Amino acid sequence: MITKLLIANRGEIACRIMRTAKSMGIASVAVYSDADAKALHTRTADEAVHIGPSPAAESYLVGDKIIAAAKETGAEAIHPGYGFLSENADFARAVIEAGLIWVGPKPESIEAMGLKDAAKERMIAAGVPVTPGYLGEDQSLERLSAEAEKIGYPVLIKAVAGGGGKGMRKVDDPADFAASLESCQREAKASFSNDEVLLEKWITSPRHIEVQVFGDAHGNVVHLFERDCSLQRRHQKVIEEAPAPGMDEATREEICGAAVRAAKAVDYEGAGTIEFIADASEGLRADRIFFMEMNTRLQVEHPVTELVTGFYLVQEQIMISSGIPFSFSQEDVKQKGHAIELRICAEDPQTFVPSPGKIRRCRIPQGPFIRVDGYAYPGYEVPIHYDPMISKLIVWGNDRSECIRRLERALTEFMLTGVKTNIILHRNILGQKKFLDGTYTTQFVDKHLGPNKEDFFMFVEDDVFLITAAIEAYNDSKSRDVSNYALASRWKDQARNDSVRS
Repeated sequence: MITKLLIANRGEIACRIMRTAKSMGIASVAVYSDADAKALHTRTADEAVHIGPSPAAESYLVGDKIIAAAKETGAEAIHPGYGFLSENADFARAVIEAGLIWVGPKPESIEAMGLKDAAKERMIAAGVPVTPGYLGEDQSLERLSAEAEKIGYPVLIKAVAGGGGKGMRKVDDPADFAASLESCQREAKASFSNDEVLLEKWITSPRHIEVQVFGDAHGNVVHLFERDCSLQRRHQKVIEEAPAPGMDEATREEICGAAVRAAKAVDYEGAGTIEFIADASEGLRADRIFFMEMNTRLQVEHPVTELVTGFYLVQEQIMISSGIPFSFSQEDVKQKGHAIELRICAEDPQTFVPSPGKIRRCRIPQGPFIRVDGYAYPGYEVPIHYDPMISKLIVWGNDRSECIRRLERALTEFMLTGVKTNIILHRNILGQKKFLDGTYTTQFVDKHLGPNKEDFFMFVEDDVFLITAAIEAYNDSKSRDVSNYALASRWKDQARNDSVRS
């Protein structure tokens, strides 16, 4: 078993992995940039190594520095978390060649699923249903335009090396195809150094359903059921839940079986996610769910799977990378209850513009079946250099209705000042009929809750909390003479402007 683990990441996922390592008796090593010198993951690790300036390209994305930190501290293994180098096959190979344990899939599996066109071809061969489209080598405008006409508009142009919503364009009108293609290729080239694209039929009522899979080094592959990740804005996930609303057993059996076939097709080891797009125009149906891509890493939303199955995914990752076979079979994996995860981000809740700055006060919800994975604390300076997600609120209930009620209560307790957050966006979503009915699609947030949408409404603020935050903000200023309530009220107004909250 591993005795010392380096986490090649930051923020809440680094903290989450460290907690699991500690519970397993494994020492943890953090790496940090200039911006993260006082971050929670840096402060709570057994050891921490500085790896460079704040920009990720000069720190968290420099594999040589991370491997050097592992050797310097005597760490035997590297866990990449998600993002950064987690799906970089060259880095995984370099870790292994350095004589270290890579807590993740084999480099060959990462490469097999790294390009969307090659992955789709492999899935077709494995009998996994894929979205109708074009993934040929001819990338000329003439050929792509002709293929789009065959598919039928609207179509989706997608970068073959894409991810995170980059390099994707929906095209409704043939007259817009050339300009959209050029824009997509330009963004793909800048983001992934690869401007090749594929075309897919645009699903008009799309649901984003994914299946958690695990493989060990002994040829065993299991699934841990599905998650619904359809609540997105600009192709970025906002809320995830398990199980997927409206999923019947026949459809569940089909999609989970397809996910296992997909993982076996690339000889997969470790934690991975098979992502599907579902045409939900007539509800979820087994014959209308298509493979999109595979994420060869841990997902942000993995806690909802943990809460409904009782299996702790990071612990399983570490055990698998140590060569230990599964201690359970597919028949042992059961679902109980319902879990929902909200991504709490330091951003404007209507424009989605990041809101870096100093967190002045922080109130975290508590109670039975409520979990918060995060790294925010009073006085922490949220940097501008990285993803704005600062916490995840995960709640479990015996059924979806109980889970939502518990989530609503938890959100009324969750407050941050000093930065704007999307907490109020989540409260808006939870009040929408389509969310309550479980009939939302991937277009729901952008259509109903974007900038200046009529469905977006504000909430009464917690004056006691804000006044306390205002006094603290005032005490940080040049003068410390807080002599009357009126003065505190003026600073309260500033605190309100600093942070949109529930």
